[in-house]
Amino acid sequence: MTKTVFIASAEPYSGKSVLALGLVNLLLGQAQRVGYFKPIIAGDQPQDPHIATVLSYFKLPLAYEDTFAYTRPEALRLLEADAQGELIDTVIHKYKQLEEQYDFTVVEGSDFVGPGAAFEFDANVSIAKNLGVPVIIVVSGEGKTTAQVVSTVLTVLRSFEAREVQVLAAVANRVRPEQVEDVRELLRTQLPQEVLLAVIPEDSNLLHPTMREIHEGLGGKLLLGEAELGNQVDNYVIGAMQLPNFLNYLKENVLIVTPGDRGDIIIGALQANLSASYPRVAGLVLTAGSEPEEPVRRLIEGLQTVVPILAVPTGTFETSTRVGAIKSRISPDNPQKIQLAIQTFERYVDVRALQERMVSYQPEGITPHMFQYRLLQWAKRKRQHIVLPEGNDDRILRAAALLLHQDIVDLTILGNPQEVAASAKRLGLHLPVGEHLQVLDPVNSDYYPGYVQAFYELRRSKGVNEDMARDMMRDVSYFGSMMVHQGHADGMVSGAVHTTQHTIRPALQFIKTKPGVSVVSSVFFMCLPDRVAVFGDCAVNPNPTAEQLAEIAISSAESSQAFGIEPRIAMLSYSSGTSGAGADVEKVRQATELVRQKRPDLKVDGPIQYDAAVDPIVGRQKLPDSEVAGQASVLIFPDLNTGNNTYKAVQRETGALAIGPVLQGLNKPVNDLSRGCTVDDVYNTVVITAIQSQQG
Repeated sequence: MTKTVFIASAEPYSGKSVLALGLVNLLLGQAQRVGYFKPIIAGDQPQDPHIATVLSYFKLPLAYEDTFAYTRPEALRLLEADAQGELIDTVIHKYKQLEEQYDFTVVEGSDFVGPGAAFEFDANVSIAKNLGVPVIIVVSGEGKTTAQVVSTVLTVLRSFEAREVQVLAAVANRVRPEQVEDVRELLRTQLPQEVLLAVIPEDSNLLHPTMREIHEGLGGKLLLGEAELGNQVDNYVIGAMQLPNFLNYLKENVLIVTPGDRGDIIIGALQANLSASYPRVAGLVLTAGSEPEEPVRRLIEGLQTVVPILAVPTGTFETSTRVGAIKSRISPDNPQKIQLAIQTFERYVDVRALQERMVSYQPEGITPHMFQYRLLQWAKRKRQHIVLPEGNDDRILRAAALLLHQDIVDLTILGNPQEVAASAKRLGLHLPVGEHLQVLDPVNSDYYPGYVQAFYELRRSKGVNEDMARDMMRDVSYFGSMMVHQGHADGMVSGAVHTTQHTIRPALQFIKTKPGVSVVSSVFFMCLPDRVAVFGDCAVNPNPTAEQLAEIAISSAESSQAFGIEPRIAMLSYSSGTSGAGADVEKVRQATELVRQKRPDLKVDGPIQYDAAVDPIVGRQKLPDSEVAGQASVLIFPDLNTGNNTYKAVQRETGALAIGPVLQGLNKPVNDLSRGCTVDDVYNTVVITAIQSQQG
């Protein structure tokens, strides 16, 4: 069952608070701890009214500051600075803090009110996608034709589906009663079967503002009737005519807007409110900065019942225009309206069907932001010790400073301590040697004699003598690998300066491969715009046999699972299914069958072309019965030439972050860097290595 539901709209005043209140009430009947989160709030009031209402009514034990990530102005500044990644990372971080504390969290999208509303819909889609949560979409029917309501619902649905965000339910809210059946019938025939539909008719008791909201919207001075500010305003009338004619225009729960010097209208309206022959008056707004004269006021104060009377400085026309623009919001001081919202939710939403969809929800894929957040949290679960042999490279030192600052791992940097300290000073880095960092010169370290002897014992059957062992242990790759082998470090990351073979060779000589594994291979975690895919092998094996290719696929699937990505393996070739022939295709076909034989629990298909593996439409056309086609998460390339070129092409053309190569198959983690790596590449690879060492 999903632990979160995201309520999203594409317009202001959609009534999504009805869904939020109804869902929280529903979930509190099933879970002890329910959280509430709104990533972006308007920020134009001391407290967001939606958040305040939910927290106070349900008495949720949540600090207000924990319920949101950004105000709208803050979010806009980040977007203008092209820092959307920072925005998403912060939202994920705050959301995850709540998710870990609560059994279920209701996330409510932004309100589309005020400056910057244009960016909000895309931001809501992106946030829902990155949180990996299902969505309930809400569309307002207010002022729309039946066709417009249907079109809006379908457009919003397609926008979420285009980003592969699962929609649990579509709600058409505030639909005129005479349109309800037509809207329901048309949407039910056009919505996917798995999307729940609810059509909620407009309800004046929810739609119309109270006198308190009129007072807040207009400002001004409250003259009388504070106790009756909860009166609901269903319509308004301007009191500008003679009293007998004016009385004919009174309707139930009417607000009267009139100049403050119209004592006849004021007294007549209050008498009408007391009379059983006239509708109830909600309140009066006195315009033009004038107030009733003293005799009139004394008369009013002597009445047994007085409705709220406000005085505002603006003219009658401007005031009435502003009254017409005031929208009602469900607020903490109106429990009757909150209860009505919950009752409306329970009446028009199929609660049992919604619960079934939440129970059966399965997240599809993981976004790069969530993947990197998860990696960081996993790496911090149990602090590991990683050795970095290339202390003479500035990228290594910059990454080391970042890792230590974020308190992720312990590090050993290999190199001359004085030279490393000088480089750190030149770069302006804080690299304090102590509990979490040591800098070792291999030859002058206390480990050196023991490592020489250990290497000699391990390799003398291969013709290595003690002099050769002493020379080999001067090499930072050998020294670092021996640290891992001897348990003085949990893993090693190298390759910023050295070749892949130089990094891997020592590991193959004495760390060796896991039992049952005959080939060391690699994967890249490709952080594409909206998902993370696993590419293998793109760095180690030039031309694997069918047996090796099958082993690479199985190792890659295990790496995928270890890092929270459900493996759906595509064995890539230039042909899909049975359409092609030739030695290269047959190798992939044979490798696919070997994977099925060795690991029948894995989802695998091949040979399959790249487009059929990742594009749902192409996948359905070429392999309609495949459970992998169109949704592959692990892509296995037939040879190094194809794999290396493809990962680099995808990286350059899409701007994807490629984390790796991550080596798989060794007894202890040793990972290789590209000599063109960035500081971020080093940082991410160390984090990956730390997680691998935890799992080992």
